[in-house]
Amino acid sequence: MLTQPTLEKLRALKLNGMLEALERQKESREIKELDFEERLGLLLDAEDFYKRAQRFNSRLKYAKLRQSACVEDVDFKYPRGLDKPHFLSLANCRWVAEHNNVLITGPTGVGKTYIACALGQMACREGYRALYLRMPRLLQEMAVARADGRYAKLLLSWSKVDVLVLDDFGLSPLTPESTRDVLEVLDDRYNTRSTIVSSQLPVPNWHETMQDPTLADAVLDRLVHNSYRIELKGDSMRKKRGKGE
Repeated sequence: MLTQPTLEKLRALKLNGMLEALERQKESREIKELDFEERLGLLLDAEDFYKRAQRFNSRLKYAKLRQSACVEDVDFKYPRGLDKPHFLSLANCRWVAEHNNVLITGPTGVGKTYIACALGQMACREGYRALYLRMPRLLQEMAVARADGRYAKLLLSWSKVDVLVLDDFGLSPLTPESTRDVLEVLDDRYNTRSTIVSSQLPVPNWHETMQDPTLADAVLDRLVHNSYRIELKGDSMRKKRGKGE
């Protein structure tokens, strides 16, 4: 018979998953048919699930993904050139384990951000840390960090993120200083972490968005050669549906 001290002890030990499962067992008639080991196993499974869910929610909160997206909800029927087998091959996150990148290109409204966030969310589910940043926000944060002395600390924190999602790359031309900032971020991650980049521009046009050709070469060298590409096309999904994917 359950007693209040037992429940309080589980709560004090922060075994909340086990606590909730134990209270459910108390209300179940069928549970009495199981022996002690079977009931204990169910309690341990409940605690494990609870802890994993907590860690996932913590990673998802840190990631600050722009859209609530998941790979299971990606629309493959809409005509935009999204290759289903290729995309699903990325859903296993092997590319993250191998420290590769994903480059997503296509016109406005075809779902680039959603796909990037879906891959970021899957990375969180697989135990990786992700972080979403629009390029203007990244450059702004780096400028502020340089001014208040946090530049090196900010770079270090980003270098530890397993999957960095950079949205709206090439939206506006990058000055040499901004390009150098981007290079610093990518150089810290090269062959050690993964980056997702989305852009309205095709990859061959990225070079011309950076005003310093030498720095542009270095940025693209760290992004392109070890990357998977998702090249979308077609009309905006917002026009067809009244909202973007």
